[in-house]
Amino acid sequence: MRKRVHKQTVVATKQYHPEVVRADSVEDETGAQEPAKGRRLALSERMQHQQDLPENPEEEASIRYRYLKTMLAATPDAIFALDERFRILETNAAAEHVLGQAMQDLVGQHCSDAVRCHNLNHMLLCGTSSCPLSRVKQEQRALPNEELIIGPERASCEVSTSVTPIDAGEGLCVVFTARDMSALKVANRVRSNFISMVSHELRTPLNSVHGFIDLLLQGHMGALTEEQHTYLGYTQEGVQQLISIVEDILFMTRSDLGQFEIKQQEVLIRGLVRQVVNNLQPQARKAEVVLHQDIATTIPSLFIDSQRMKQVFNNLLANAIKFTPPGGTVTVRIRPYDEHFAIISVIDTGYGIPPDDRPHIFERFYQSNHSQQSRMGGYGLGLSIAKLIVEQHGGTISFDTTLDKGTTFYFTVPLYQRNQKEEKKA
Repeated sequence: MRKRVHKQTVVATKQYHPEVVRADSVEDETGAQEPAKGRRLALSERMQHQQDLPENPEEEASIRYRYLKTMLAATPDAIFALDERFRILETNAAAEHVLGQAMQDLVGQHCSDAVRCHNLNHMLLCGTSSCPLSRVKQEQRALPNEELIIGPERASCEVSTSVTPIDAGEGLCVVFTARDMSALKVANRVRSNFISMVSHELRTPLNSVHGFIDLLLQGHMGALTEEQHTYLGYTQEGVQQLISIVEDILFMTRSDLGQFEIKQQEVLIRGLVRQVVNNLQPQARKAEVVLHQDIATTIPSLFIDSQRMKQVFNNLLANAIKFTPPGGTVTVRIRPYDEHFAIISVIDTGYGIPPDDRPHIFERFYQSNHSQQSRMGGYGLGLSIAKLIVEQHGGTISFDTTLDKGTTFYFTVPLYQRNQKEEKKA
């Protein structure tokens, strides 16, 4: 018995929350109707159930196009296609709602005028190496689940985006899909406020314990035996580790709440790297790992927040030392990248990162199940923090790794430009 699907409709509200597209009933050859029971049919199944399934390929393509057009119009996700110069070629009704402009007005506009991507710390990404469209064009691969702020400044929207390159035969195009995350962000903000409050309450007593242990170790409360000194040293290390965890959690929650700011200024990177390396020498000697510096003589001043950048170096170098076996080396290399950025690499001769862990390496609190990671410990925030700081500077961070040969983490940071000094004075 052949069945025919009744004509489907899409109803959208003013706030753009379209109803689900579905078949309410099906009809047999006698005209009797039976409920579809909420069944969602794939596009190919729906076409097979059409009574007058076309045999002409052009007609079939036309039907497929109508289905595709209906789906794009119905989805609550904003979708727009851009050409290789990042000008909008096509968009849907949801994009019209998110970007606050009519569809016919959006077509032809440059992405930097219509979409205006910002990171979650409200830093404009257009024209920087962190721009998701530039990254897709350069890396020739899709970027899933990028959290951004898009739209006009007074009516911006926090979204989860997927940016996909497509070769349409007339040059590279990019499809940009954005899903509104505002409601989820409200829930996350409540959680972040709670975590921040608890972390603040923990930090004060931990600092007190750390201070009193330091007084005991210095002999202010009387002489200590060698055994007492050793055990107090272990206690101090444990308390310091707890303080570091609390500080990192506070850092991430401040970032989630939009309270993370950087203070960029002209910095001579050679002195900053030397200071970080000297501070980590005791840890490197204990692990029997040699630290090297390889900084090009032509590197000019950088435009960075020196304290935050020290945090990036500390996290990457400490991580490299931890996962490099005795007799290995860890090298900091700095080279010019382009006229606006330098590239910094932290290169180790360690164990390498297992393939299963690579997609998750920058995720918060990610812990590998591999025995090497379990033995080394850690709580999985160091690389997340490094990525956040680098991106706040307008740079990008990534890595290359080979098992049993080593890993290289590399990131870009902005060079100091003379006009930045003039703008600051103005």
